[in-house]
Amino acid sequence: MHAFYSDHYVLPLPQGHRFPMAKYRMLRDRVAQELPQVQMLEAPRASDGELALAHHPAYIRQIADGSIQTLQPQAMREIGFPWSDAMVERSRRSAGATVAAVRAVMGGQGIAANMAGGTHHASADKGGGFCVFNDAAVAARVAQAEWGRAHGPHRKPLQVAVVDLDVHQGNGTAQIFQNDASVFTLSLHGEKNFPFRKEASDLDVHLPDGCADDAYMEALETALDQLAQRFEPGLVIYLAGADPFEGDRLGRLKLTFDGLQARDRRVFDWAWQRSVPLAFAMAGGYGVQIEETVQVQINTYTVAVEYARRWRARVA
Repeated sequence: MHAFYSDHYVLPLPQGHRFPMAKYRMLRDRVAQELPQVQMLEAPRASDGELALAHHPAYIRQIADGSIQTLQPQAMREIGFPWSDAMVERSRRSAGATVAAVRAVMGGQGIAANMAGGTHHASADKGGGFCVFNDAAVAARVAQAEWGRAHGPHRKPLQVAVVDLDVHQGNGTAQIFQNDASVFTLSLHGEKNFPFRKEASDLDVHLPDGCADDAYMEALETALDQLAQRFEPGLVIYLAGADPFEGDRLGRLKLTFDGLQARDRRVFDWAWQRSVPLAFAMAGGYGVQIEETVQVQINTYTVAVEYARRWRARVA
């Protein structure tokens, strides 16, 4: 199973910054030690052309050259990172990792991963909430463009489902695809959590503070049933957020390690039963103990490896 990393591009954050940058390298180290079935590859850079499939060219240009700092200082405050060349490079690589994962699964692998990503608060013309470019949106549009070139302009566009199980609503993804019937956006998230002004996904499930394993799984099962009734995807992009975990600083939900792994298994199985390839990204995770966030993510990879093995057996 291919997994694409960009953790060696480290943002120079000020001391005390609340974003847990170290979790990405910790995840790669754990995967290398514990899951030899995962082939880890350096993430490619997303090009301006690829980014422009989901983002306004002026926004891409202002991020790339740093002019956003003077032209729109509030926009950088909303992102939550100080501008730097490393921020730009890492953001391109994070988007490129999901593009590469999608290419891998559409090429026959069935399951592949971005070891970061899930930057779902970035909308077409701005970032927010530690998200600069929206990797899932860029990857969905790249996959559709490549599908269209391969199958001709008269075929129905590739149908893409974005299953967003980060604890925060994927407002940027919802905004980008609001008028696009070829992409179905599903978000399960904390009702009272960030962002406080939410966009309309194709299907939003608002969860109360304190929601635990059983209630969460019931809500997920209902949501996946509705997705199946309303949409038939040819690709799933899954945001496997670690922040619904009970030990997360920003999550406000109460899912256990077992509950989150059951969540992952249900999403992978939903796609597997329908023979739909699935690319996944890690999205949020802000554990009081960073090791617990990484453990949630390792559990996701353990499930993913199992389903990648099934895909290999299916196509053999």
